[in-house]
Amino acid sequence: VQLQASGGGLVQAGDSLRLSCAASGRTISSYSLGWFRQAPGKEREFVASINWRVGNPRYADSVRGRFTISRDNAKNTVYLQMNSLKLEDTAVYYCAGRLVSSVRYDYWGQGTQVTVSS
Repeated sequence: VQLQASGGGLVQAGDSLRLSCAASGRTISSYSLGWFRQAPGKEREFVASINWRVGNPRYADSVRGRFTISRDNAKNTVYLQMNSLKLEDTAVYYCAGRLVSSVRYDYWGQGTQVTVSS
């Protein structure tokens, strides 16, 4: 599966932003898609994920209640709606995919920069 992330940008603290991840290639219904992020000097961390066929969204504690992951079946696109953005949300955000039978994310899109300023 090929993944194309977009939607990053520069926003102020408290603002909202929506990231998109367009998926193409193999049968997307066999995958879970997720968002990860990596801030400067830090390790990449899990943000959110969703099972394409059944939903079941999951979130990191740091974003739960502020971020929402969703999917559009018709567009083969996963979204990450980010509200009440904080300075610490600044990072490069990556879209990733894994087969639902796997625990490892094997497919990665390019990153999209999200910068939150005060």
